[in-house]
Amino acid sequence: MLIILGGRPGSGKTTLARALARRLGAMHLRVDSIEQALKAAGMGGIGAAGYAVAQRLAEDNLRLGLTVVADSVNPVAASRAGWRAAAAAADIATLEIEVVCSDAAEHRRRVETRQADIPGHRLPSWQDVETLQYEPWSADLVIDTAKDDTAAAVERIVARLSTG
Repeated sequence: MLIILGGRPGSGKTTLARALARRLGAMHLRVDSIEQALKAAGMGGIGAAGYAVAQRLAEDNLRLGLTVVADSVNPVAASRAGWRAAAAAADIATLEIEVVCSDAAEHRRRVETRQADIPGHRLPSWQDVETLQYEPWSADLVIDTAKDDTAAAVERIVARLSTG
């Protein structure tokens, strides 16, 4: 299974992805880590390259029979389609999850107070989050981290996985 998480920066994707990967014994594949590694290697103007690398790694691991939790903003339909194509190439099902934080004040607080956990990674500002091009998404499941804590969100996802 490829579990595709997406949502605006600071919505809680990485916290949720880590907890879900631990719970499922799955691979956690974080696009931010890949992009920062590419930048550290001297590659500028990464653009879609980080997603392309992540999607190929997802496909490789899906072919091994591993569950992959893909953690990225996925702001546009093209990035979401790339994940689906990786799963299709491995003949694996997907579950698309949009992570939102419906409480704007809480979302802003998270964005403005979080600390980078990847060396050299520049976190987006609140203005970056507000002006991000983010196309509407018809995800299979929406998790609102303003309403569900991480444990409850993981349980909702696990329940969804068990019902197909």
